[in-house]
Amino acid sequence: MKTIAHIHTDFNTKFGIPRQSGLVESLKGQIVFEPHYRNIEALRGLDGFSHIWLIWKFSEAVREEWSPLVRPPRLGGNKKVGVFATRSPFRPNPIGLSSVRLERIEWQTPKGPVLHVLGADLMNGTPIFDIKPYITYADSHPDAVSGFTEPIGEHRLQVVLPEGLLPDIPESLHTPLEEVLANDPRPSYQDDPERVYGITFAGMNIRFMVNGQKLTVIDVIQS
Repeated sequence: MKTIAHIHTDFNTKFGIPRQSGLVESLKGQIVFEPHYRNIEALRGLDGFSHIWLIWKFSEAVREEWSPLVRPPRLGGNKKVGVFATRSPFRPNPIGLSSVRLERIEWQTPKGPVLHVLGADLMNGTPIFDIKPYITYADSHPDAVSGFTEPIGEHRLQVVLPEGLLPDIPESLHTPLEEVLANDPRPSYQDDPERVYGITFAGMNIRFMVNGQKLTVIDVIQS
C-alpha cells in the first residue's frame, strides 16, 4: 500500500474528531498529494462529482495484535461487539473509509493540485491510500438498516458559547466548532457534570463542561 497524499485538518489530536464523516460538513480539509502523485491527469473528471471516498490509514492506532471484540464508546464503553460490526480503528488492518464532500479542486499550487473537502473525520496529517468518486446509484441505500447505531445518530447537545469568548475564536470557525461540540466528543461512559473536558481544535484548546444535554464552553486557550 502506497501513501498517495495526506490530509490537513483542524484536529491535531484524536479527541474531538467527529465519529463519522459528514456529521459536521462545515469542517474544512485539504488533501495534498505526495510528489510522485501530483499529476493533474490523475484527477481528470473528478470535479464532476460532489462527494468522494477516502481510503486512509488509522496511523495512530497501528497494533501488532488485534481483538475480535471491541467496546464502542457510544455503547457506554462496556458492551462488546464484533470488530467487523464497528468502525473501530483497532482492526486487523488499520484502514479507514470516509465519504466527504468535494468542495473544489485547486489545480495549480506549489504542491500540485489540492483537493478541498468538507466533513472529514480525519486527524491532521492522516495518510491517504486512495480516492474514489462517490456514485449515487451504487453507493446510496436509503432503506439501509444501521444495526446498534440506529438510536445513536440523534444524540446532540445544546452548545453554549459565551459571547465573551467569541473574540478568541476566528469567526469562520464558530459554526464548525459548535457542530463538533454538539456531537458530544465525550465517551458515553463519562457523565460527570463537574468534569472539565478539553479538545484541541485549529490551534486552540477548547475547555468545556457538560450538564445533562447542555455543553458550556468555559475557556478558549490559544496553543
